Amino acid sequence: MQQIVDFFQYLLNSEEIIRTGGLIVVTLIVYIENGIFFGFFLPGDYLLFLSGVFAGTKLLNVPLWLLLLCIFSAAVLGSLTGYLTGYYFGGRLQSRPDSLFFKQKYIQNTRDAFEKYGSSALIVARFLPIVRTFAPLLAGLIHMRFQLFMLYNIVGGAVWVIVLVGGGFFFGERFPWIVDYVQWIIVFFLAVTTFTVVRGYLNARKEAKTREV
Repeated sequence: MQQIVDFFQYLLNSEEIIRTGGLIVVTLIVYIENGIFFGFFLPGDYLLFLSGVFAGTKLLNVPLWLLLLCIFSAAVLGSLTGYLTGYYFGGRLQSRPDSLFFKQKYIQNTRDAFEKYGSSALIVARFLPIVRTFAPLLAGLIHMRFQLFMLYNIVGGAVWVIVLVGGGFFFGERFPWIVDYVQWIIVFFLAVTTFTVVRGYLNARKEAKTREV
């Protein structure tokens, strides 16, 4: 049991993932988090940012172009996997009961994002935890045109990766002392994530009550 707990703690520790797992593990986690429904809890935004920071300070000894290429490919392929899952198995997901790794409200929150932003939700969703995982699933579920999905998938993935990985690399290269404050970087991203999720949940409840009235 303790080994399982330790494994999950490792998955949630971005700094440890980058230091010990390197580019391969980072790429795998980005792939899972972007389209496999049980991967929604994995680190996303701050994993990308810290990967850039570590590459900028040479603690992760890979060139920036390779880091960007691997993470971008993982993000696009992960979302494509989610789209195909929703396209062919969406009915099962809609009837799936709530569990530790899946709740129907995740799909509803994602549906609300699509209603608010339209197809561009696939770009906006890249910066929204949980929604990022379920957006491609829902796109497949509603049978969004494949060419349109891939356009938003590629554009969204490129923007997400360039902003976070590129931004992290810039800070790591210009301000190498930033690695001493990794914990605060994670706290900052977690605070933003929590605020975003809570605000989205409250807005969804408010809109639901408005529709009922």
